[in-house]
Amino acid sequence: MDKHKQKSLRRSRRRTGIRKRLLGTPERPRMSVYRSLQHIYVQVIDDLSGRTLCSASSRDKGASIKTGGNTDAAKFVGAEIARRAKEAGVTAVAFDRGGFRFHGRVRALADAAREGGLQF
Repeated sequence: MDKHKQKSLRRSRRRTGIRKRLLGTPERPRMSVYRSLQHIYVQVIDDLSGRTLCSASSRDKGASIKTGGNTDAAKFVGAEIARRAKEAGVTAVAFDRGGFRFHGRVRALADAAREGGLQF
């Protein structure tokens, strides 16, 4: 099997296992992270109603970052999602890392969101 297909398949299996255990409720919505090579995206989702409460990414128009694929961009996005979640009335979230390892950009985003006032 192609190395890239195998890597993608392993990540999707990890993601499925994580999603079995996590459920976003109105009191504690799920914060889902997606990390591409160029950018990082995050959404706060209420799974029971199927609605995205707020989102942020390194591609947003107001983003004052040069490149979206580094830890500085992840810190910016983490602080931004914390601010937007507070505006939406969300204080606690369930962190869904989306099958990605909790280090590097994913960890920087989570730490910045915690500093911004979100509870995991």
